[in-house]
This record gives sequence, C-alpha cells and structure tokens, in this order.
Amino acid sequence: QGTIFRSQGQPILNLKPPSSMTSKVQRRLLDSLKEYNNDHAGARQGSSELQARIASYELAYKMQMSTPEATNIDGEPDHIKQLYGIDEKKTENFGRRCLLARRLVERGVRFIQLYAGGNHNDNNWDAHGNLEKNHNYHAGRTDKPIAGLLKDLKQRGMLDSTLIVWGGEFGRQPTAEYAKGTGRDHNSYGFTMWMAGGGVKGGVAVGKTDEL
Repeated sequence: QGTIFRSQGQPILNLKPPSSMTSKVQRRLLDSLKEYNNDHAGARQGSSELQARIASYELAYKMQMSTPEATNIDGEPDHIKQLYGIDEKKTENFGRRCLLARRLVERGVRFIQLYAGGNHNDNNWDAHGNLEKNHNYHAGRTDKPIAGLLKDLKQRGMLDSTLIVWGGEFGRQPTAEYAKGTGRDHNSYGFTMWMAGGGVKGGVAVGKTDEL
C-alpha cells in the first residue's frame, strides 16, 4: 500500500515521535522488540505474519529518519521553485507535489503518483457543467508544474530512467451534455494519455478515434 504525502503541513501524519523519545532510545527499543520477536518467530517456525510485523517496524523507523529531509523543499534554490511555479498562487499546490516527486525519485522511490483535483465535478476535471472553464482552470494549475518536473529531471540526467505517465480514467464526449450546455459527459472510448522519459520514443501518437 502506498504512503500518502501531503503538499501542505506535515507531509506524513503521525510520523514524528514524541519529544521525550530520542532516536537513540527509540532505536534501542526497536532492537529489543526485534530480539523478542525473532525468538518468538523461531518458536513458531518462522511465522510469516510475525516477520512482516518486524519488517513494518523497521520500515516505519527508516521513514521517520529519512522522510523529514526528503520532504523538506525549503532548501531548494529560488530558480527551481520558480521552475515548478511554487512562487505563484495558481500553481503553488501542484508545484509542491511535482517538486516533492523529483526529490523522492532522487532518493530511489520506485513509484510515485501525483493527483490533480479533488472532490467532485468542477473541483476536479469532471467537466459536466462548463468544459472550457473547467479545463482551463485545472490545466492552468498543472501545466507549469509538470513541465517544470520534466525539465528538472532532464537537466539532472534522470529523465531517461524515469517514466512519466499523464492521464485519467476516462475522457469527455465530443458533444455537449445538455441541449444548451457546454459541459461534456464521460467517454471511456476516446481520450488522451501521454508518456515522457523512461526511454520511450518521443513524438509518436498511437491510436485514434472515429469522427465522433
């Protein structure tokens, strides 16, 4: 299961230990717990469930130690923040997500999912009411940050080894949803997704829809 990172506030909730718990004390407690668990696992002939629990304790500790540095974008230079649009209100939120994604890629995270939009209808890309207004709004919030991510990965030599996939779960119909409306209903048969980096050949379009 993936770990949710938030673009504002603490990136991961409930990750920081109490102020009275130093990393040295916590490490000693985990080592003692691991010793008891391993003894118990031996008595149970290597229970897979117990081994998984031991591994989860260690993973949580590693995340506590590494996540604060990995998610701290304050030290990024101003020109990088501007590249992602973090200095602009419209693009700041998604820009932070894209910059965080680059920092996670640098540190060996193998799969990262970014989400644009939220809630329902015009709060995301679900343009049932006014497609032009809806898509201009959401594209305006995401175009600069995702372009910044691609450029940043390329200038750091990481784009060839990182595959970017952009898309949603469906497209929109080519005709208005209502007689006098400008919204569009769902279309699962025709929509666009694009890929960049990861060794894929650029400038290639695959597939097409009919006249409708």
